[in-house]
Amino acid sequence: MQLADLYRKALDFQFLTIEEGVFLFENAPLAELMLVANELRKIQVPSNKVTWIIDRNLNTTNVCLANCKFCNFYRVPGHKEAYITDIETYKRKIDETIRYGGEQLLLQGGHHPDLGLSYYTNLFRELKKLYPNVKLHALGPPEVAHITKLEKSNHRKVLEALKEAGMDSLPGPGAEILVDRVRRLISKGKCGSQEWLDIMHEAHKLDLTTSATMMFGHVETIEERFEHLVKLREVQSLKPEDAKGFIAFIPWTFQDADTLLARIRGVHNLTTAEEYIRMIAMSRMMLPNVKNIQASWLTVGKEVAQICLHAGANDFGSIMIEENVVSAAGAPHRFTSKGIQEAIREAGFEPMLRNQQYEFRSMPQMEEQLIDY
Repeated sequence: MQLADLYRKALDFQFLTIEEGVFLFENAPLAELMLVANELRKIQVPSNKVTWIIDRNLNTTNVCLANCKFCNFYRVPGHKEAYITDIETYKRKIDETIRYGGEQLLLQGGHHPDLGLSYYTNLFRELKKLYPNVKLHALGPPEVAHITKLEKSNHRKVLEALKEAGMDSLPGPGAEILVDRVRRLISKGKCGSQEWLDIMHEAHKLDLTTSATMMFGHVETIEERFEHLVKLREVQSLKPEDAKGFIAFIPWTFQDADTLLARIRGVHNLTTAEEYIRMIAMSRMMLPNVKNIQASWLTVGKEVAQICLHAGANDFGSIMIEENVVSAAGAPHRFTSKGIQEAIREAGFEPMLRNQQYEFRSMPQMEEQLIDY
C-alpha cells in the first residue's frame, strides 16, 4: 500500500478498508493525516465555524445491572447510594439549565431492573408537558435493549413509544468498541455489538437523529478500533435517504481512575495526545458519510482538542453543566460558555452555538453564568 494512493482514495470519499485504515494510522506522518482530514472537513463543513452546545447530562438513575468494568458511577440495586431521580429534582435542574442558556438534556441512566417502558414514556411526557421547548437527547442503545427485554417486545415498538412520548434524538453511549471480544471483557452485561447497531438502524428508519461514539484506549486492538468505524459506516449507509442517521461521531479515551479495569486487571489509559489526534483524523477519513466529528475536550483537555480542530474535527461538544459518569472515572477538565468560545477562537475558528441537530442558534440571554474552576 502507498500512502499517496490512500490519501487520494480518502479525498475522493471512497470507503477505506480496515486494513487500509490501520496502515495509515500506523505509518502516515501525523502532519499528512491532519492535512487530509482537514481537507475532508472543509468539504463537508465548508466554513471556519466550530460548533458547541449548552446542555446538561442528567441521570435518571444510578442503578445498573450491566456491571461495566470501566464505570464508577453505577450502584447495584439496593445499595444505600442508589437513587431514581424524582420530578422535583428534574424541575430544579432543568430550571437551572435554562438559566445557563441550555435547551437540551442528555438524559441517561442505567439498566434498572424495575424501570420499564411505561416509566420512561411517563417521564418524557411529564417533562415535555412542563418544558415543551426542552429537547430530550435521551437513553442510548443499551438502555433501549434493556427496556426491550423487560417488556418482551422489540426495538422498533420501544423506540416508537419513546419517540411518541417526547424523545427527540438518541445518543450513542454504550458503544465502547463494537467488537464482542472487547465487550465481553469490559461490558458483558450490555447488549452485544450487533444489537447496538440494529437499534441505531431502527432509530434511523423512524427518522430519529442519533450520534455514534467510541471509547478506546483499554483492551482493544488497533484493528478492532477500525472494525468499529467500518460497522458504523455500514449502518449509516443503510439509513433512509431522507434521514440524518448518525449526525455526529464522538471518540473519547478510557478514563481509568479507580475503575475495576485498572484495579483488578491492570488496564490503564496509555493513549498519547498524538494517538488521539490520529484517531480524530482517521475518524474523518474512515467515516465519509458522517458529517460532524467531535473532539472530546472532557477526556483529552483543551490543548489537544484544539489541535483536533485542525485534524478533521468541527465540533467542540458541550460545556456540560453537569456530567457524572466519565467524571467519576477521573476526567478532570471543565469549560464555561465563555471558556469554550475562547478556546475555539484561540484555535483560529469562529465559535457557533448549536442545537442537537447541528443547527446554529443565537446566544441566549443567560440569567446565570457558570463559574470557571
